[in-house]
Amino acid sequence: MPIQKILVVDDSKTGQMYISDILKKNGYQVTTADDGDQAMAAMLADKPDLVLLDIVMPGKNGFQLARTISRDPLYAQIPIIMCSSKGQETDREWGLRQGAKDYIIKPVKPDELLSKIRAQG
Repeated sequence: MPIQKILVVDDSKTGQMYISDILKKNGYQVTTADDGDQAMAAMLADKPDLVLLDIVMPGKNGFQLARTISRDPLYAQIPIIMCSSKGQETDREWGLRQGAKDYIIKPVKPDELLSKIRAQG
């Protein structure tokens, strides 16, 4: 199934707007959330086809949220792409071990972002 609806989870409004703008210009429907609680509520209200997930956030961090999503039978099939300024290889590996399908380092390059999303479709 092609990816159409994307949930962007990032506590930075600037980061949300930047990524949302790229996605909307490329025909995706975008929902945003500032933290893990908002993300879970957004997923319940309108299940996305993909989640773009920051790591450093208040409350549940992105690793914890990825683990929650990937282990929930309702959402386990939804691909997660971690999107963070944490650029260490250990961060990437840990994100993938928590259930993410891919990992992007900020600042996000539009072509890389779109390529990684298409690869999940």
